[in-house]
Amino acid sequence: MLLALGALLAALTVGLLAGAAGIAPRQAVLQLIDWLPLLTADAGLTPVEQSLLLELRLPRVLLAAAVGGLLAIAGAAYQGVFRNPLADPYLLGAAAGAGLTTTAAIVFLAGDDVSLVIPAAAFAGAVGGVLLAYTLGNVAGRGGGTATLVLAGVAVSSFLTAGQTFVQQLGVDELERIYAWMLGDVGGGWEKLALAAPYAAVSVGVLLLHGRVLDVLSVGDDEATGLGLNAARARLAVLLAASLATAAAVAVSGLIGFVGIVVPHVVRRLAGGSYRVVLPLSLLGGAAFLVLADVIARTVLAPAELPIGVVTAFVGAPFFVAVLRMTRGEGA
Repeated sequence: MLLALGALLAALTVGLLAGAAGIAPRQAVLQLIDWLPLLTADAGLTPVEQSLLLELRLPRVLLAAAVGGLLAIAGAAYQGVFRNPLADPYLLGAAAGAGLTTTAAIVFLAGDDVSLVIPAAAFAGAVGGVLLAYTLGNVAGRGGGTATLVLAGVAVSSFLTAGQTFVQQLGVDELERIYAWMLGDVGGGWEKLALAAPYAAVSVGVLLLHGRVLDVLSVGDDEATGLGLNAARARLAVLLAASLATAAAVAVSGLIGFVGIVVPHVVRRLAGGSYRVVLPLSLLGGAAFLVLADVIARTVLAPAELPIGVVTAFVGAPFFVAVLRMTRGEGA
């Protein structure tokens, strides 16, 4: 846990200092101290540099940390519920639902003001997609087993993705904005951070309290029931919390892949399989991972900026393949 906290603090420091305008670490620390209530310090920064640090970089790195932590802890929770290491935060239709409602908002509410509606549309679509998949899984499976829920998620995702494609054809002039959202972005200032904060607090709190429950579910529903746990109710609570975390992340950042798969894999290899440990470490590790990915996104082609989803794909895909090969080798 100390190593994870240290990695996150290091990533946040790099995120604050990286950029075209060079700000010394000592100046950044003093300015942050001066920014805090009841404390004063002279950092020697110009008003422009102060605005750059406090209004652009600081909310950006905090938002990246929040989104990365939410996606990683949600991924770990999904993998625990489904007992499947390939499960990710978008498994039950969250991404497809958010994609459909966001695309509809951009196309049918075209204009500069639509950016104010996108977070609400994405959040509603993500939650709606998950609820639809869960309802379909319960109706079709008479109890919502994990396999039925996964199949329901695939079916709902396919249907909602088809709807998104149809809506895109109605507004081809807005494709650039649609794809920009789909590739991810953690800019936007303090407003987005404030929007995600309450949902993040609730979902993370619930998930962390269910670490022991996920350990029990990992042995199977029959064994869990024998130990006095209502498996269906526990699974529903974890799924709702993980889906809420995913929806909050998607609403403020768009679709960012691989965080919810790669980070929990790495955590399990380093710290073992108990979800009482995996969940908090995934939260911290995901936050650090996405902050560093954002640093790469905004510096590798400076002054141009890569979509952060492209960076996570470039980094995550080969790393995930390597993890799968190592896991297969251990299994042999």
